[in-house]
This record gives sequence, C-alpha cells and structure tokens, in this order.
Amino acid sequence: MRLLSSLVALALLASPVAAQTLVLTGPAGQSVTLSAADIAALPRQTVTFAGHGESHVYEGPLLIDVLAKAGAPTGQALRGPALANVVLVEAGDGYKVAFGLAEADPGTRANRMILADKADGAPMGEGQGPFRLIVEGDLRPARGARMVSAIKVINLGGGSVGAPAHKH
Repeated sequence: MRLLSSLVALALLASPVAAQTLVLTGPAGQSVTLSAADIAALPRQTVTFAGHGESHVYEGPLLIDVLAKAGAPTGQALRGPALANVVLVEAGDGYKVAFGLAEADPGTRANRMILADKADGAPMGEGQGPFRLIVEGDLRPARGARMVSAIKVINLGGGSVGAPAHKH
C-alpha cells in the first residue's frame, strides 16, 4: 500500500497540474504557492511585445499584484527601505532574472511588468509557460523569463517590511 501511495504521489508531482503552480517568497521570508487558477483570478492586463523578430500579445496580471500575495509592499507602502528590495525570478530551466521591486510597481514606472499565462489568446505552450515574465518597454526580451516557477522578493534594505521611509 505504501508503494502505491508513493507512486501516486510521484505521478502527481510529475503531472502538468504540479507544474501549473508558482512559489512566491515574500520579503519577510514567508512562502505562498499560487495555482494557475489563483493567478488567472487576478486583474488582467495585455501587453504587446516584440522580440526575436516576432510580436505577440501577452495576457496576465501585473507582477506587482502577484508579489502582493506574498506580502510585498506596493503603491504608497513601497518606499524607504523597501525600495532596496530585489525580485529574483527563477525559471524551470535554471534561467534567473533580477530587478528592483520598484520597477514592477506602476506607481514608480510607466511600463508594466506582467506574469503572462496567455500568448495571443491561448495558454502558453511547452517551453514557454505556464508563466512568462513580460517587461514592457525592454528593447530585447532578455528579462522575459519563460517557464517561471518561483519568484522571491529579497529584502536588501534592512529594517522590517513596511518600515518608515526617510524624509526627502
């Protein structure tokens, strides 16, 4: 019976359902796993992006809305020490991309970052999805990590999350 349970567990881990999740780590170290349905339920954006000679319309939530699910500060709370927070995006193939948390917030930067789960109206195929980071305004898709499996917000600013900002 134990062998059967182990085989079932392994089959579930290898199934597409397991691959349809995203592990988030917030700035205080808290971990949250979001399903594809959780991500699809967030408010949606579309971004047209051209790279490698092709243009596609990507759809998904703003990355900052996804990061908020793990306690990342957004909007007016994104100030002071939180401005030194770094976002590390990890892909299933080992590719990694890092950028400042403020880059993902539309209150700081006009160009959007989305966690796309659709391209040209359809779920992303193998080798692309289930999730892809799309960085609007980038001249080339180098930060457009495919097969995103984990995202970490790393607190480099010291102090606690939500600590007061210095006065300008």
